[in-house]
Amino acid sequence: MKSLLITLFLAFSAPAWAGEATPNAEDPVIEQRMINLAEDLRCLVCQNESLAGSHAELAEDLRREIREQMKAGKDDKQVVAYLTERYGDFVLYRPPFKPVTYLLWLGPLLFLGLGLSVWFLTLKRRRALKDVPLDEKKIAAAAQLLDEK
Repeated sequence: MKSLLITLFLAFSAPAWAGEATPNAEDPVIEQRMINLAEDLRCLVCQNESLAGSHAELAEDLRREIREQMKAGKDDKQVVAYLTERYGDFVLYRPPFKPVTYLLWLGPLLFLGLGLSVWFLTLKRRRALKDVPLDEKKIAAAAQLLDEK
């Protein structure tokens, strides 16, 4: 009975075995160019994943579109220009430095400057508090409070 169950299990699980991966494109040069370009592009669905590594349907469509444009003879810059025209700078991992993206590029420096300013002002206030001399009345009141406990 046990051997029959094992045989049935193996027979039904045989279609689940993975086969060898086949390349998507007929031309391996275009496929390699597409992979290299897709590593620098963001998946519009996943947003934290490159276009090359994403398994979303839109990412597959974009990779197919990139292959078609490369087959048509367009270079990488033209393909990237087409994608940014269609989807905006969000598709790029390294967006260009222009007025719309100034805050994106300069924001970390602004926050660093703000943090350093707050830190400097805090240290300055602490030093000012230490330099205030205590008068005799305050020292006597503090000693009396300590003696009571």
